[in-house]
Amino acid sequence: MSFEDKPEVEYLDSESTKGMPFSEAVRVGNMLYLSGQLGRDASGKMVPGGIAAETRQTMENIKATLERYGSSLDHVIKVTVMLADISEWPAMNEIYATYFTKHLPARSALGANGLALGARVEIEVIAVLK
Repeated sequence: MSFEDKPEVEYLDSESTKGMPFSEAVRVGNMLYLSGQLGRDASGKMVPGGIAAETRQTMENIKATLERYGSSLDHVIKVTVMLADISEWPAMNEIYATYFTKHLPARSALGANGLALGARVEIEVIAVLK
């Protein structure tokens, strides 16, 4: 593959990630790679209410980010879920499953020894552009 044949790479940021040491998303060709999302509200604070509320807000944040950059939840092909406490997997999964009604992306889930900002859950996705 020559240099001219390689897919274009675009590093994407919104106001919420300005000044952070990572891109909110990276587009490579027709693929979109999102950085991990947390259950933060519009003010940047973690939503109260535990794993269910955080998972719901995280998925809403993912949905908005995908749509901002030309994709959607229907175009997600891979998900990685990180949990501060793996015993909360069933409660997270109950909320998560409501966001994928047309298809189920490939997924990995793992327990972590703490997450950024004291989050209970962090989720990253890979999607195809529309």
